[in-house]
Amino acid sequence: MKNSSFFETVYEQIYNYVTNTDMWMNVGMVALKIVAIIVISRMVVSVLQATVNRVFQHRNGSKLQIDQRRVDTMRVLANNIVRYTLYFLAILMVLQLLGIDLKPVLVSAGVLGLAVGFGAQSLVRDIITGFFIIFEDQFAVGDVVTINNMTGTVQEIGLRITRVRSWTGEVYIFPNGTITQVTNFSLQNTLAVVDVSVAYEEDLKQVESVLKEVLQSARTELTDIVAEPEILGVQALGPSEVTLRVTAECKPNTHHAVNRNLRAMIRTEFTKRGISIPYPKIVMQGKGQSPGQA
Repeated sequence: MKNSSFFETVYEQIYNYVTNTDMWMNVGMVALKIVAIIVISRMVVSVLQATVNRVFQHRNGSKLQIDQRRVDTMRVLANNIVRYTLYFLAILMVLQLLGIDLKPVLVSAGVLGLAVGFGAQSLVRDIITGFFIIFEDQFAVGDVVTINNMTGTVQEIGLRITRVRSWTGEVYIFPNGTITQVTNFSLQNTLAVVDVSVAYEEDLKQVESVLKEVLQSARTELTDIVAEPEILGVQALGPSEVTLRVTAECKPNTHHAVNRNLRAMIRTEFTKRGISIPYPKIVMQGKGQSPGQA
């Protein structure tokens, strides 16, 4: 009898709880508010990020001209701050709807943050280093850099990590605190250097004259060249060739393409003018024949 009355009491309590209309109304309202907070926060984040992108949009003809590299970096950083801040506020609002008192949570978070700060010194170092990278404009989004012997294009700079994509597609992620050495290829103009080899039989004055014509054409056709190309003269005397060196100042990180174009233009013009470029030859000498005999 006692067991029967106990189960009846438990069943009655569960039945009353499940059929409590007010309770389910409150649960439904709380769930609806949570969904509304999530949807609205995502919408606000999208609107604010679109506004940030519009603010940092490059405008031609503006009186206030800022380096586009720095603009892109600040745009990415501002979008990250907007997203993290709004999502943090949304989480606090959801916790409040769930009936959690935020005061003890915030106090505990402060104490926990202090304790974590001592244990997560690398994280603090990453953030501080990231701040100085952005503040000092060491490199920016879109720059071609070498970081810790890894070369690629900067995709993202945050307060904690830097993301670099290599030309073959690999993505390197560096905690900012581990960045000890950076080479930036996008800050200053670069120098294209082309070594041109000709046979010893060629007249060097004629070769230099042809090279001057090619370089004048290249100065007009190749927009990446920013100064008049120069012929430095004879660079080396090889076993079967004379090497002349040509240089051209280019826009940042464009010297590889300029090198390729210059080589192609020089090769085409040399072929037209009959200037021979040395290549390996095999001379066969039979018994009783001199090297010049067939």
